[in-house]
Amino acid sequence: MIRLEHISKSFGGNPVLRDISLSINKGEIVSIIGPSGAGKTTLLRTFNWLEKPDTGSVTIGDARVNAAAVKKSDVCRLRSKSSMVFQHYNLFKNKTVLQNVTESLLVVKKQPKALADEKALSILSSIGLADKAGEYPSRLSGGQQQRVGIARALAVDPEVMLFDEPTSALDPEWVSEVLEVIKRIALAGMTMILVSHEMLFVREVSSRVIFIDAGIPVEDGTPEEIFIHPRQERTRQFFMKNREYLPAW
Repeated sequence: MIRLEHISKSFGGNPVLRDISLSINKGEIVSIIGPSGAGKTTLLRTFNWLEKPDTGSVTIGDARVNAAAVKKSDVCRLRSKSSMVFQHYNLFKNKTVLQNVTESLLVVKKQPKALADEKALSILSSIGLADKAGEYPSRLSGGQQQRVGIARALAVDPEVMLFDEPTSALDPEWVSEVLEVIKRIALAGMTMILVSHEMLFVREVSSRVIFIDAGIPVEDGTPEEIFIHPRQERTRQFFMKNREYLPAW
């Protein structure tokens, strides 16, 4: 179980997240959508405390951090429960693909190198990159680099994977290969929270969609409820003004 309780965040006195509480069950694939500036990425980053909320608490499994009394040990424990895939890969340019994937296994998990290499190669093989294990990121396409980022996130066996617009930095020709990898991980039962503007993908892969605006969850439901039968006028307005985001009515 993942739980946010009364999460609020302001920047320079401007509210970005407003008293958000929600729960996510194991195995759910939750997509967070909404207009630019709605607070989507800020909300996603609170799940692993990359963004420290002003108030509220975050719980993942048996790890909990409360903004009122933050302990470094609690934050480390919370972060050990999740992995994040960023927009811009964030790979070590001076390390090979294999080394990028094994880094956290060796440094954080303290695994023997042989065991870490074996696990990393298995994951790279599952996403079609075993033949790139010895390459450096500069020799990979954007899609391949993002897939390495996903492999790195998978390697630490997270309870939940967080995706922050994982295709926004990619050329169109590379988007589908990354989305296909995410889809396979989702089908395997991984709990996921995604921020994405790929609405066709969101509708296809999500078990639940949360539409937020001005730091407030406006509507929370199944993809059919959000895309086909939105209950809230603000949700309908969003899709009517952004028809390119609309998969189908």
